Amino acid sequence: MRFLRLIFLLVLALVLVSIALANRGMVTLTLLPTALADLWGHNPSVDLPLFIVILLGIVAGLLIGFVWEWFREHKHRAEARNRAREAKKLEREVTRLKGEKHQGKDEVLALLE
Repeated sequence: MRFLRLIFLLVLALVLVSIALANRGMVTLTLLPTALADLWGHNPSVDLPLFIVILLGIVAGLLIGFVWEWFREHKHRAEARNRAREAKKLEREVTRLKGEKHQGKDEVLALLE
């Protein structure tokens, strides 16, 4: 399994390097469309190589997906937390009932039951 992971990472690195080498041209990223920039009077922009823009898009998509899934799975985490709380409550009740059942009996005989 470790060997397959290393091969996958090597192939991924080669693909990313080839994308970076093929897309070295500079592009200008602007914050607003031209019509809105004219109204606002200022339009911040930055010049970056295209491969950085592609990689930043991938990273942004991954982060948005992770946050989306974290919110979507909230109900499952809450249900698991409630079930764990209920299980602890039931374990305490079982311990209490076992103590009441064997109350006043010899400790050795209570252990054997």
